[in-house]
Amino acid sequence: MFTKSLIFCSRLFMYSLSFCCLLLVASCSPVSDKDTIPQPLSNKSTRTVAAGISGLNWADGRDNFVDGWVIPSGLTSGDSYSVVAAKTEAILNGFSANVSGVNTIRIPINPPSVINSSVWWGRYKGVIDKATSKGWKVIIACWEGASSKDGKIDNTTDFWSMWNTITNDYKANGNVFFEPFNEPHGYTLSQLTAIYADFLSRYPTVPKGRIILDGQGYSEDVKGVGADTRFNGCLLGLHNYAFWSTRSASGWQTDWRNRIGSYGSRTVITEFGATMNSGKDYQNGNQSDNEIAYIVATSDVCRNDGIASVYWPGLRDGDSYSLLTRGGSGTNITISTVSPSGVFRLRYGWGL
Repeated sequence: MFTKSLIFCSRLFMYSLSFCCLLLVASCSPVSDKDTIPQPLSNKSTRTVAAGISGLNWADGRDNFVDGWVIPSGLTSGDSYSVVAAKTEAILNGFSANVSGVNTIRIPINPPSVINSSVWWGRYKGVIDKATSKGWKVIIACWEGASSKDGKIDNTTDFWSMWNTITNDYKANGNVFFEPFNEPHGYTLSQLTAIYADFLSRYPTVPKGRIILDGQGYSEDVKGVGADTRFNGCLLGLHNYAFWSTRSASGWQTDWRNRIGSYGSRTVITEFGATMNSGKDYQNGNQSDNEIAYIVATSDVCRNDGIASVYWPGLRDGDSYSLLTRGGSGTNITISTVSPSGVFRLRYGWGL
């Protein structure tokens, strides 16, 4: 009897305790779905993209396909190292003021600019040194000459001599990235990957995470290069342009994702662009316009899929695609925006 009474009292105490807990929970404000379900970030600037790159191409007004020195807009062949550095300071400050969040420039290089007793490389380094001292990332990309434009290296000996010099000068600088060859459309996949494998074997001390290997064709598809396990850890360069096709916004999204495949975390869109001086509204314009559909889709894919991008071009004199324009003279260079809605879409793609 004593034992049964003790058990009864114990059970009564437990039931009472449970009832009190229920009353306590019921008296509290109900927990909303917002509190219990993880919410998406309202500002995706914290998202992860390849090497944290958010960039602009700084291009030669003649285009980067030249047979002599490549000279980005605003620089001149007679500029000294100090003048190049001062002009770079002004231009980068203009980039930041007009396109908040930019942290990378992509600049051209070619063998004539570096080797054959060229004095330009010693001066041109002012761009790289000034940019990296300010904390910017610099992508150094090799272009072929204007006289061939066949998607192949013009002179293999000169090509490797150029990269010997560049990598020796900057392999220890963690903000410098090396893009062996722009738009290698003259090569089959196996020929291209052989060149890339040679690059890695020649420069084993360059971290793979600072090497950008362009996709096959006009850098238009990264899947073939990305699937080659020899290049695990390397970044992948991708290009795509509105003038290549006509699609809806959803069609452009599908097209981008088909070109990227499963390699989004390694992909850097090193070139994409459309007409910026036409007054088109890339923020709210009618998406029946192919360029608007393309820019909208590109920014959506970059933002939602976490894809790094470098707009073509951020600055290039005389280019209708140029997002920015240059004024002033000498080292007193000013930069202004050509298309505010283009800037909006680019920054949206960066998660800003």
